[in-house]
Amino acid sequence: MASASAPLRILITGATGFVGPHLAAAIRQRFGDRAELTATALDAGDDAVLGAIKALDVTDRAAVEATIGDLQPTHLVNLAALAAPAAANADPALGWRVHLDGPRNLGHAILAAAPACVLVHIGSGLAYGRTASDRPATEQTVLAPRDDYGASKAAADLALGALVAKGLRCVRFRPFNHTGPGQTDAFVVPAFARQIAQIEAGVAPPLLRVGNLDGQRDFLDVRDVAAAYVEAIARSELLEPGLILNVASGLPRRIGDILQQLLALTPEPIDVQRDPARDRADPADIIVGDATRARTLLDWKPTIDFATTIADVLNDQRARIGRRAE
Repeated sequence: MASASAPLRILITGATGFVGPHLAAAIRQRFGDRAELTATALDAGDDAVLGAIKALDVTDRAAVEATIGDLQPTHLVNLAALAAPAAANADPALGWRVHLDGPRNLGHAILAAAPACVLVHIGSGLAYGRTASDRPATEQTVLAPRDDYGASKAAADLALGALVAKGLRCVRFRPFNHTGPGQTDAFVVPAFARQIAQIEAGVAPPLLRVGNLDGQRDFLDVRDVAAAYVEAIARSELLEPGLILNVASGLPRRIGDILQQLLALTPEPIDVQRDPARDRADPADIIVGDATRARTLLDWKPTIDFATTIADVLNDQRARIGRRAE
């Protein structure tokens, strides 16, 4: 493990997405003043958690190399992505540019301008596709993505592996589904929670429209996921270059059961109606991961109970609806 007093210069790309603020908070909690944090996103700005945000498009290779050369980060956490699979599948060309060209640009820039920097790349458990259905996917499970989102994430993993052979120091994460406060309703748990919050606020009728409820997913709290990334930063000197790590609970949760947990948290009587337009999954669809390697190498495991997670998501949506109503 790196010296507890050595300064860290941590660059986060895609910092204004769902995970970025949680990661920044976790970095500050773990490292305190030892870490100098630089947040980047497509647009410059300012954020209460992230602080000043520097503009950076990861698909612009020249800009990426200039930024890395100027900042000389010790660690770079790549969160830049089209977070919702539906968005990447709706615009595959953009998804491939961000998910494949972006990481390649980062890797080449690190080798050229800051070769001591460790790239912590965030991929996706969806790279496994169908092979994560028969049994929990390990890092040795064959990648068999089913759509452009998963395929572009899998391709980035492979491309970075080729750069590791050229000297890139890199840890490749494959996180499975994660949710928590701050996630948009493009994802299933906040989508349910938002409808419930709207009904409670009286701005929607007591009818919740849903898609397929039979799919099963491996859900984590975003704060547990951020903790895994922070632990990789802390232990980066001990981790082999090119290491691949799943971040998963190992427990499949049926979407319909999650909905029932959310409905149990509201006093409102709410009818549930199937909406075929919202169907996206195969009824037999199961995606689950095995995070034994992360538990062993990072001494990491999920610590936040899922009941706490979904309550926090619902309260976050209640606050958002309340602010809109004011």
